[in-house]
Order: sequence, then structure tokens, then C-alpha cells
Amino acid sequence: MILITGATGNIGHELVRELDTKGVEVRTLIRDPARATALPARADRVVGDLDEPATLAPAFAGVDKLFLLTPGIGTDHAVAAAKAAGVSHIVHLSSANVLGDPMPAMGRWHHEREEIVRACGIPATILRPGGFMTNALEWAPTIREEGYVLDPVGPGRYAPIDPVDIAAVAALVLTQSTQSTQSTHQNKEYVLTGDEALTVTEQAQIIAATIGRTIEVREALTPAQAIRSRFPDGVPQALADAIIEGFTLMRADIVGFRTDTVENLLGRKPQTFAHWCARNADAFRPAANA
Repeated sequence: MILITGATGNIGHELVRELDTKGVEVRTLIRDPARATALPARADRVVGDLDEPATLAPAFAGVDKLFLLTPGIGTDHAVAAAKAAGVSHIVHLSSANVLGDPMPAMGRWHHEREEIVRACGIPATILRPGGFMTNALEWAPTIREEGYVLDPVGPGRYAPIDPVDIAAVAALVLTQSTQSTQSTHQNKEYVLTGDEALTVTEQAQIIAATIGRTIEVREALTPAQAIRSRFPDGVPQALADAIIEGFTLMRADIVGFRTDTVENLLGRKPQTFAHWCARNADAFRPAANA
């Protein structure tokens, strides 16, 4: 039995679908059953909360492997429940931000969670993806309503990765269970990116070509302006500071950090941004044309 946390999110949902397609026995830990209606019918659902340890025992009972995605809370509770249940392998979703030197705030937060996983004594595989293609959905409201995106990073490039590819790697690691392949994946860190190093302008051009509409790229006057556009309801100051730090680092990288890990593990190239846009085109179209 494989337990998936974060099962209703961009990566978790794709991972549950991938494992279900392979006929793997899957259980999902969910906080809100109403958000789990789109999950495959065969996937077991257990209501619990990683921040409430008393709710975790039923979800972990009989579990052999764990996909661990935590939103900044509950990592220690999850690994404690995993140890108590006799889990033999954890696949932990971290971030490529931990590779920074010096390590940025986003990286430090993820590094702290990695250290909790390593210290628990259960063999683990740590996945460190870069930016997600789904982050482009944060531009959807301004594209739909006014036909523009705000660009806080200018010439900076990065290689966004499709959550489908992250899920495919996670599924591979979780299901290759012979002794030889377990030893290959356990206690390893995999840094995952897409294959295309793109600017914000180039991403906007691909979205525009997909939906058949001109999209204006406006340079954000300040990083704070970009944050207000993405999070109109505001964010905690520590997170805002970390995002601004991330924008600064992205602007400075005019080459774009990439790895070939996805191709090496899956035997195929990562999904392109154009392919992701084709699957998600309606999110960027005005409601009347959707």
C-alpha cells in the first residue's frame, strides 16, 4: 500500500492517477473529502491532517511506502506516524531551492524538512523540482480579463517542469520495488527540471499562440507589485520576502538551470511548456470563449 499526501494538489492528483493506471493499491490522506471527488474511484480515501497527529494512525495502517508532500507543517508528525506504521520507504517532495549557495529562504525551509526526513531512519528518496509549469496559472486572471502578464524577472530564464513529469518520476521510484532498484533510488536526491529554459516573455508568447490571443508583457515596476498581482489577498511578510528574493535570483540567471534527470529516469524528454498549455488552454481564455 502506498500512501499519498497532498493528493488533491497539482502533483498529488497526477501521482494518484498515474499509480491507479498502473494498478497499484493507493491510499490518499485528505483533509476535505469534497476536494477529493476528482480522484480515481479505486483510490482509498482517509480523512486526516498532518498537523493533527491523532488523526494519522488510520491513514498509515498497513502502509509500506509514503509520498510525503507537506505545506510547511506536519513533516515531523508524518515521519513519526510512518515509523510507527513500519513504512519502509519515503519519497519526499522538496525543492531545487535547497541547491542555492548561499541557500535562499525558500531553500532553507525545504532543507529543514529534508533533515527531518533523513533523521527519521527510514530510507528515503528526495525529489527536488524547480518551478512548476502550473505556476503560470497565476497569470490567468490578468490574461483572461485584460490580456497581460506582469514580468518581475526580465531576462531571467528557468526551465519549468510539468507536474505530470514530477508525478511520473515519483511513481517510478515508488513502484520499482525489487531489491536492486530499491537500492538505486533509496537515499538519493533527484533534481528535476523541464528541458526548456524560458523567460516570462517566451512563456507568454507560447500561451498566446495556444489561445490565439495577443498577450502583453508588462515589466513589474517593483517585485512587490508582482506579488500583489499574484496574491491579491496578501501573504505573510516572511513569504513575501522569500518570493522577492526568488525573483532577484531568477532575474540574475540568464542561462536557466536545467538537469537531464527526468529523461535519464523516464527514458523520454520532459513535457514541453506548449504541451502543458494545450492541456490547460481554457484556464487562460475569457469565460465567454471557454
